[in-house]
Amino acid sequence: MEALPALEALAETFPDAARDLRVNLTAVLRESSLDERTRFAVALASAHASGSRALVAAIERDGAGALDEAARDDAAAAVALMAMNNVYYRFRHMVGKPVYLEKPARLRMQRIAKPRTGKAEFELLCLAVSAIEGCEACVRSHESSVLAAGMTEDNVLDAVRIAAVVRGGAAASALASAATIHDDVSTERK
Repeated sequence: MEALPALEALAETFPDAARDLRVNLTAVLRESSLDERTRFAVALASAHASGSRALVAAIERDGAGALDEAARDDAAAAVALMAMNNVYYRFRHMVGKPVYLEKPARLRMQRIAKPRTGKAEFELLCLAVSAIEGCEACVRSHESSVLAAGMTEDNVLDAVRIAAVVRGGAAASALASAATIHDDVSTERK
Protein backbone atom coordinates (compact mmCIF):
# COMPACT_ATOMS: atom_id res chain seq x y z
CA MET A 1 0.00 0.00 0.00
CA GLU A 2 1.12 3.50 -0.78
CA ALA A 3 1.98 6.12 1.80
CA LEU A 4 -0.90 7.73 3.65
CA PRO A 5 0.30 11.33 3.91
CA ALA A 6 -3.03 12.97 4.75
CA LEU A 7 -3.80 10.50 7.54
CA GLU A 8 -0.22 10.64 8.84
CA ALA A 9 -0.37 14.45 8.94
CA LEU A 10 -3.71 14.38 10.75
CA ALA A 11 -2.41 11.80 13.24
CA GLU A 12 0.54 14.06 14.05
CA THR A 13 -1.94 16.64 15.38
CA PHE A 14 -3.31 14.17 17.94
CA PRO A 15 -2.37 15.00 21.54
CA ASP A 16 0.04 12.79 23.46
CA ALA A 17 -2.92 11.26 25.28
CA ALA A 18 -3.87 9.68 21.94
CA ARG A 19 -0.38 8.71 20.75
CA ASP A 20 -1.39 5.06 20.21
CA LEU A 21 -3.93 6.26 17.66
CA ARG A 22 -1.15 8.01 15.71
CA VAL A 23 0.23 4.59 14.83
CA ASN A 24 -3.05 2.69 14.68
CA LEU A 25 -4.75 5.10 12.26
CA THR A 26 -2.49 4.14 9.37
CA ALA A 27 -1.64 0.60 10.52
CA VAL A 28 -5.24 -0.64 10.25
CA LEU A 29 -5.37 0.51 6.64
CA ARG A 30 -2.05 -1.12 5.78
CA GLU A 31 -2.41 -4.45 7.59
CA SER A 32 -5.74 -6.02 6.72
CA SER A 33 -7.39 -9.07 5.20
CA LEU A 34 -9.66 -6.69 3.28
CA ASP A 35 -8.94 -5.47 -0.22
CA GLU A 36 -7.88 -1.85 -0.54
CA ARG A 37 -11.23 -0.48 -1.76
CA THR A 38 -13.10 -2.18 1.07
CA ARG A 39 -10.60 -0.93 3.67
CA PHE A 40 -11.02 2.65 2.54
CA ALA A 41 -14.81 2.31 2.19
CA VAL A 42 -15.05 1.03 5.78
CA ALA A 43 -12.78 3.87 6.95
CA LEU A 44 -14.84 6.44 5.04
CA ALA A 45 -18.16 5.17 6.41
CA SER A 46 -16.65 5.09 9.90
CA ALA A 47 -15.36 8.66 9.60
CA HIS A 48 -18.76 9.89 8.44
CA ALA A 49 -20.48 7.99 11.27
CA SER A 50 -18.01 9.51 13.74
CA GLY A 51 -18.76 13.01 12.49
CA SER A 52 -15.15 13.90 11.70
CA ARG A 53 -14.78 16.12 8.65
CA ALA A 54 -11.00 16.06 9.07
CA LEU A 55 -10.92 12.26 8.89
CA VAL A 56 -13.35 12.16 5.97
CA ALA A 57 -11.11 14.56 4.03
CA ALA A 58 -7.91 12.64 4.88
CA ILE A 59 -9.43 9.28 3.96
CA GLU A 60 -10.79 10.72 0.71
CA ARG A 61 -7.33 12.09 -0.17
CA ASP A 62 -5.33 8.99 0.75
CA GLY A 63 -7.93 6.61 -0.64
CA ALA A 64 -8.50 8.46 -3.91
CA GLY A 65 -6.95 5.65 -5.94
CA ALA A 66 -8.93 2.91 -4.18
CA LEU A 67 -12.33 4.52 -3.66
CA ASP A 68 -14.55 4.55 -6.70
CA GLU A 69 -17.90 6.33 -6.88
CA ALA A 70 -19.80 3.16 -5.97
CA ALA A 71 -17.76 2.67 -2.79
CA ARG A 72 -18.19 6.32 -1.78
CA ASP A 73 -21.92 6.15 -2.43
CA ASP A 74 -22.36 2.90 -0.51
CA ALA A 75 -20.37 4.29 2.42
CA ALA A 76 -22.75 7.27 2.54
CA ALA A 77 -25.81 5.05 2.18
CA ALA A 78 -24.64 2.74 4.97
CA VAL A 79 -24.14 5.71 7.30
CA ALA A 80 -27.56 7.16 6.52
CA LEU A 81 -29.43 3.86 6.83
CA MET A 82 -27.65 2.80 9.99
CA ALA A 83 -28.30 6.21 11.60
CA MET A 84 -31.97 5.30 11.30
CA ASN A 85 -31.81 1.54 11.89
CA ASN A 86 -29.41 1.67 14.83
CA VAL A 87 -31.78 3.92 16.77
CA TYR A 88 -34.85 1.83 15.97
CA TYR A 89 -33.35 -1.62 16.54
CA ARG A 90 -31.30 -0.55 19.55
CA PHE A 91 -34.53 0.75 21.13
CA ARG A 92 -36.31 -2.56 20.50
CA HIS A 93 -33.40 -4.47 21.94
CA MET A 94 -32.95 -2.23 25.00
CA VAL A 95 -36.64 -2.23 25.93
CA GLY A 96 -36.84 -5.97 25.36
CA LYS A 97 -40.62 -6.19 25.27
CA PRO A 98 -41.91 -8.90 22.94
CA VAL A 99 -44.70 -6.60 21.72
CA TYR A 100 -42.13 -4.34 20.03
CA LEU A 101 -40.23 -7.26 18.56
CA GLU A 102 -43.40 -8.64 16.96
CA LYS A 103 -44.32 -5.43 15.17
CA PRO A 104 -42.91 -4.70 11.71
CA ALA A 105 -40.32 -1.92 11.47
CA ARG A 106 -42.11 -0.26 8.52
CA LEU A 107 -38.88 1.53 7.62
CA ARG A 108 -37.75 1.67 4.02
CA MET A 109 -34.41 -0.10 3.59
CA GLN A 110 -34.28 -1.06 -0.07
CA ARG A 111 -30.70 0.13 -0.51
CA ILE A 112 -29.47 -2.78 1.61
CA ALA A 113 -30.81 -5.14 -1.05
CA LYS A 114 -29.41 -3.06 -3.93
CA PRO A 115 -25.93 -1.78 -3.06
CA ARG A 116 -23.73 -0.25 -5.74
CA THR A 117 -20.75 -2.35 -4.66
CA GLY A 118 -21.47 -5.93 -3.58
CA LYS A 119 -23.77 -7.36 -0.94
CA ALA A 120 -20.90 -8.51 1.28
CA GLU A 121 -19.08 -5.18 1.11
CA PHE A 122 -22.23 -3.15 1.83
CA GLU A 123 -23.15 -5.37 4.77
CA LEU A 124 -19.59 -4.91 6.08
CA LEU A 125 -20.01 -1.12 5.89
CA CYS A 126 -23.29 -1.41 7.80
CA LEU A 127 -21.59 -3.63 10.37
CA ALA A 128 -18.78 -1.11 10.93
CA VAL A 129 -21.22 1.76 11.38
CA SER A 130 -23.44 -0.32 13.67
CA ALA A 131 -20.43 -1.18 15.82
CA ILE A 132 -19.67 2.54 16.18
CA GLU A 133 -23.31 3.27 17.01
CA GLY A 134 -23.48 0.40 19.49
CA CYS A 135 -26.50 -1.43 18.14
CA GLU A 136 -26.17 -5.05 19.19
CA ALA A 137 -29.09 -6.25 17.07
CA CYS A 138 -27.68 -4.62 13.94
CA VAL A 139 -24.14 -5.82 14.64
CA ARG A 140 -25.38 -9.40 14.96
CA SER A 141 -27.55 -9.16 11.86
CA HIS A 142 -24.87 -7.63 9.63
CA GLU A 143 -22.13 -9.93 10.92
CA SER A 144 -24.28 -12.91 10.00
CA SER A 145 -25.01 -11.43 6.55
CA VAL A 146 -21.34 -10.70 5.91
CA LEU A 147 -20.37 -14.29 6.69
CA ALA A 148 -23.26 -15.68 4.66
CA ALA A 149 -22.12 -13.57 1.70
CA GLY A 150 -18.71 -15.25 1.74
CA MET A 151 -16.50 -13.02 3.84
CA THR A 152 -14.51 -14.39 6.76
CA GLU A 153 -14.35 -13.69 10.46
CA ASP A 154 -10.92 -12.12 9.83
CA ASN A 155 -12.63 -9.71 7.42
CA VAL A 156 -15.21 -8.87 10.09
CA LEU A 157 -12.56 -8.23 12.74
CA ASP A 158 -10.48 -6.10 10.37
CA ALA A 159 -13.52 -3.97 9.48
CA VAL A 160 -14.41 -3.48 13.13
CA ARG A 161 -10.77 -2.73 13.92
CA ILE A 162 -10.81 0.00 11.26
CA ALA A 163 -14.11 1.35 12.63
CA ALA A 164 -12.73 1.39 16.18
CA VAL A 165 -9.54 3.20 15.23
CA VAL A 166 -11.33 5.72 13.01
CA ARG A 167 -13.79 6.42 15.85
CA GLY A 168 -10.84 6.85 18.20
CA GLY A 169 -9.16 9.07 15.61
CA ALA A 170 -12.26 11.25 15.50
CA ALA A 171 -12.07 11.65 19.27
CA ALA A 172 -8.34 12.40 19.10
CA SER A 173 -8.94 14.98 16.38
CA ALA A 174 -11.59 16.62 18.55
CA LEU A 175 -9.15 16.62 21.48
CA ALA A 176 -6.55 18.32 19.30
CA SER A 177 -9.08 20.98 18.31
CA ALA A 178 -10.09 21.49 21.93
CA ALA A 179 -6.43 21.86 22.94
CA THR A 180 -5.97 24.54 20.28
CA ILE A 181 -9.02 26.41 21.58
CA HIS A 182 -7.74 26.05 25.16
CA ASP A 183 -4.32 27.40 24.12
CA ASP A 184 -5.97 30.35 22.34
CA VAL A 185 -8.10 31.17 25.40
CA SER A 186 -5.10 30.87 27.73
CA THR A 187 -3.09 33.22 25.50
CA GLU A 188 -5.94 35.75 25.47
CA ARG A 189 -6.11 35.73 29.30
CA LYS A 190 -2.44 36.64 29.63
